[in-house]
Amino acid sequence: MKFAIFGNKHQTKKSKSIEQLFEAIAGLNDTFAIDKPFYEFLRSEGFAVPQPDEIITDDNFQADIAVSFGGDGTLLRTANRIAKKPIPILGINAGRLGFLTTTSNDNIKQVLERIHRGEYELEHRSLIVAVTEGGELRNYPFALNEIAIMKHDSSSMMSIEATLNGKDKITYQADGLIVATPSGSTGYSLSVGGPIIAPDANVLVLTPIAPHSLSARPIVIDDNTEIGIKACSRSHQFLIAIDGRNESCNEEMKITVRKASYKQIIIRRKEHSFIQNLQEKLMWGADIRERG
Repeated sequence: MKFAIFGNKHQTKKSKSIEQLFEAIAGLNDTFAIDKPFYEFLRSEGFAVPQPDEIITDDNFQADIAVSFGGDGTLLRTANRIAKKPIPILGINAGRLGFLTTTSNDNIKQVLERIHRGEYELEHRSLIVAVTEGGELRNYPFALNEIAIMKHDSSSMMSIEATLNGKDKITYQADGLIVATPSGSTGYSLSVGGPIIAPDANVLVLTPIAPHSLSARPIVIDDNTEIGIKACSRSHQFLIAIDGRNESCNEEMKITVRKASYKQIIIRRKEHSFIQNLQEKLMWGADIRERG
């Protein structure tokens, strides 16, 4: 089995257990490829990195499993690199919260052994894509979490018109609008009041950012809906953020967000469910009075 390893190259302390990953791969007589920036970061920080089978320098690579070593942001960047390749992602959480990276970094050896025994499940997560009219995007247009339209600077709020399937129109006076997948419902959308959605639900959620009207609430729609978005602001520009990849757009550009034609494959431990993850991350049912 061959692993492709991607990681966070900015924080040393989050990479301290990476050597356990290398030891586990070697113990199973497997091979690995590693993303060049992460490889160079580990070497510069003095980590013991065995000779990889391949150093990944572009998106033209193959592997049986991709390992995302970091937080949810690292997993989103890994998904960007994998794109349409049918490679499942194992997210090892070396970050803080982590809704996508559900595997702890303190049981790496056991997790890899279970993968070899086939003791895992695959989740096929929906993605969305931004299609433009009146301009082109520089960044990869697919998102596992969300596509957000936001004001360009600290000026007054925007006017955002969202058209559903070319018919129904919703106009928001707000700082922005998020179109989130079920995976992204626990990300940016949740932080501004959006609902939590189970990852296997066939829906999208539209969540306004700091709306001027209290009646402007998040709305859950069928994921086959095409959402046409036009944004107007005093600066005549807006920002589009696709899983955190930001770029500036002219307000003449029209964005259409729709479900992608492929899904992202995520590895999940058999004994770990979405609800269990929420209970652990959000401390559902915990009595804070019992904490010392």
